[in-house]
Amino acid sequence: MINVVSPAFAKIVHFPVRNRVYKRTHRVQKGKDMMENGRNVTIYDIAREAGVSVATVSRVLTGNARVSKEKREKIESLIKKYDFKPNALAKSLRETKSRVIGMIMVDFTNPFYATLLSVCEREASSRGYSLIVSSTIGRAEMEEKYLDNMYEQRVAAIVKVGGLVDRFIPDMKHIEHMNRIANSIPIVITGTADGADCYQVKIDEMKACELVMDYLLELGHKKIAIVGGSAEVRQTVEKRLKYKQILQRNGITFNEKFIVEGDYNDKSGYREMKKLLELGTHPTAVIAINDFTAIGIIRAAFEMGLRIPQDISVVSFDDTFITNICHPRLTSVSLEYEEFGKKLVDTAIDAIEGKEPMRKQMVLPRLIVRDSCRFL
Repeated sequence: MINVVSPAFAKIVHFPVRNRVYKRTHRVQKGKDMMENGRNVTIYDIAREAGVSVATVSRVLTGNARVSKEKREKIESLIKKYDFKPNALAKSLRETKSRVIGMIMVDFTNPFYATLLSVCEREASSRGYSLIVSSTIGRAEMEEKYLDNMYEQRVAAIVKVGGLVDRFIPDMKHIEHMNRIANSIPIVITGTADGADCYQVKIDEMKACELVMDYLLELGHKKIAIVGGSAEVRQTVEKRLKYKQILQRNGITFNEKFIVEGDYNDKSGYREMKKLLELGTHPTAVIAINDFTAIGIIRAAFEMGLRIPQDISVVSFDDTFITNICHPRLTSVSLEYEEFGKKLVDTAIDAIEGKEPMRKQMVLPRLIVRDSCRFL
């Protein structure tokens, strides 16, 4: 449990920490009597009369933005009513604010994360902030550890890209962990974690899949496979759902063998594409779950004697630098990194500075057509 106000802080604002052995009703009455007599008003007394936690009073005293207007006004009115004045050290806590944002990412070796990080660093710097960044390498226990580490380092906000917040079935223990920290500092996530008291900035995954499917259908493809990704990841599930919906809408029979489970890297793309091509009837077009996976897909196709795009079309998501260095150049859905990264950082900074950004924001993707697909 995170203690926002410690006994030491209580001393800073003039008040000793008492042993509480009385019933709540007695404590409340005692606090009111003390206030009415103008004696020894404590942060605990302010919290009791306001009907809020001590942590909430602390956030008002230190200028933290994570307090509703209604509660803030109530607390401030009590502070004024009882002429409650923190001493100089407490005042310095309020006036000294970190200009460091913590960022937790899954895997820097994945071009998606590397590209997004570059944009976030540039945007943070332009607004006078810096980033400290940690990679979890896909390990849940590291994600929990880094959350605590960044809180202890007193970062001004935390931005989480991928990881446990992307789970299709929410990890409630992790969400509770985030919420405890979010009581003190803003947290921005790229997923849709139900129950999380965090700001959310995410890509419209269904729109991304719709762009790809509509494009392939216009080229005359009907036998379309989607390769890579896990059914445990919400973004992948959303893409697959839209894929099925569009097939049904166009009267195309869904072939369950054309959804191939895998990971999000080139090795997985190579392995799963090999399996797909060993089927009796292979697809005319393949959607890779990301550019990294597409590299493996293209290599597997070449080894099986298939040409891209003459024999099979390939399209992917993410639009990283990979799209322009592979052969042929890869058609891919851009995640609009400039807009995405800017929204992540600006949301964090606006929350730090008390500007109340939107709780949920969506980034619309865009299809970038290159050389890896053809008309049938």
